[in-house]
Amino acid sequence: MRGGEKVLEQICQIFPGADIYTHVIRPERISRRILEHDIHQTSLSKLPFAARQYKKYLAAMPRALEELDLSGYDLVISSESGPAKGVIPPPSSRHLCYCHSPMRYVWDHYQVYKAELKWPARQIFERVAHRVRQWDVTTASRVDRFVANSRFVAQRIERYYGRSAAVLHPPVDLARYQVTANPAADYYLLVSELVSYKRPDLAVEAFKGLDRTLIVAGHGPERKRLQAMAGPNVRFMGRVSDADLAGLYANCRALIFPGEEDFGIVPLEAMASGRPVIAYGSGGALESGEAGKTGVFFQDQSAQGLRAAIREFEGLAFSPATIRAHAEGFSEERFRAGFQDIVADLLRHGRVI
Repeated sequence: MRGGEKVLEQICQIFPGADIYTHVIRPERISRRILEHDIHQTSLSKLPFAARQYKKYLAAMPRALEELDLSGYDLVISSESGPAKGVIPPPSSRHLCYCHSPMRYVWDHYQVYKAELKWPARQIFERVAHRVRQWDVTTASRVDRFVANSRFVAQRIERYYGRSAAVLHPPVDLARYQVTANPAADYYLLVSELVSYKRPDLAVEAFKGLDRTLIVAGHGPERKRLQAMAGPNVRFMGRVSDADLAGLYANCRALIFPGEEDFGIVPLEAMASGRPVIAYGSGGALESGEAGKTGVFFQDQSAQGLRAAIREFEGLAFSPATIRAHAEGFSEERFRAGFQDIVADLLRHGRVI
């Protein structure tokens, strides 16, 4: 249940009778609201270990999506940071794509992903990515209207697909997070999937030699490497429950957000808890936060740059009530209202180039 799934929950609330199509599903990891819908899996789900290893079947995804029979639907909504928009909608229907990001692993992060692979996987990925890239551009024409989750993503949609996109920021579940009257505030917090492009290494490296505690909530392939390089003041919690995460947010001194994200719901979860954010000043973080009001930004994406930002932060004062009020501008109600307006306009006026 990450950002994309939480957006899907809101779409499900708007359209409670909608069918859902997806490559694979792990029901034990999905919310009850989503599971209330009729969910159909593509042919990819029949491949060995697909539920957990679906990323390795990238080459099979285009055909699996195009095999879906969507006849009879007046409205098709794709929510994607991958190839979901490549479905073939009926000629008389409208297709709205809520794009979290064009596929980063074949576009702007292509070199990063490729560098992490060993031969022969790297050679296979190079060939598959080239074909998927061509297919991804071609299938942009199957979308009547794009909606981006940030201005940052809208710019990439225009660059890669040559299409304009409205911007509707994703929502934060404000009810899940509360402002603590007397937070412990004796540690900094990193909440992240531990993968290289999110740059958790910057946070771990920055806290070496600092008389500060860093708590890391999250798991991923980089965890062992990060633990090996970490000092004794860095604690790795692994995956934590929603309730424990809310407590970690509420009592931290500040959230550390060192990577460039398409938007990033994690900073808003911290802000909904009244806690400030120290973020790399690029990408979606510039749209969710405000320097001096909700935290500080750093421009030098290095351990030294992050340390300097921490020192700057510790010389400032922030109001938990003001930070929470800022987060309330990204409520679920605001998202649903904005999404419904976009759908109504699409049905009324049709395609936007």
